[in-house]
Amino acid sequence: MKLFAKVLAFVAICSASFSVLALSDAQRDAIAERLKPLGSVCIQGDSSCATASAAVAGAAKSGEEIYNTNCMACHTTGAAGAPKFDDKAEWSARLAARSVDTIYQNAIKGYNAMPAMGLCMSCSDDDIKVTVDYMLAHNGL
Repeated sequence: MKLFAKVLAFVAICSASFSVLALSDAQRDAIAERLKPLGSVCIQGDSSCATASAAVAGAAKSGEEIYNTNCMACHTTGAAGAPKFDDKAEWSARLAARSVDTIYQNAIKGYNAMPAMGLCMSCSDDDIKVTVDYMLAHNGL
């Protein structure tokens, strides 16, 4: 009985293997399409994916778009001590205590409870600076 089970298992494995070999080219292509990777990883400095990075980056976002997407939650409510977007007195006091370059660096590197880049992982340093400028300009500074 054990020998019969082993022979049956061997026949099943062989028939499954042969059925894979009997696939048409279209079926193989469909399987390959389903199994291909969804994306790839680009490492900074790798020149082989520079064009892909540029294509993914797309058009530059405005300071207002970045603010509305990443900054609004804390800067509208003042969460964790964030200066409120519409509070000119608070922004004036911060600007009097430190330079615009320091505010840029705080926004880029993080400061107190504010995470680096305001958690905008797709933003560049220049994007963050444009967003800070947008917030300051909104308050007439």
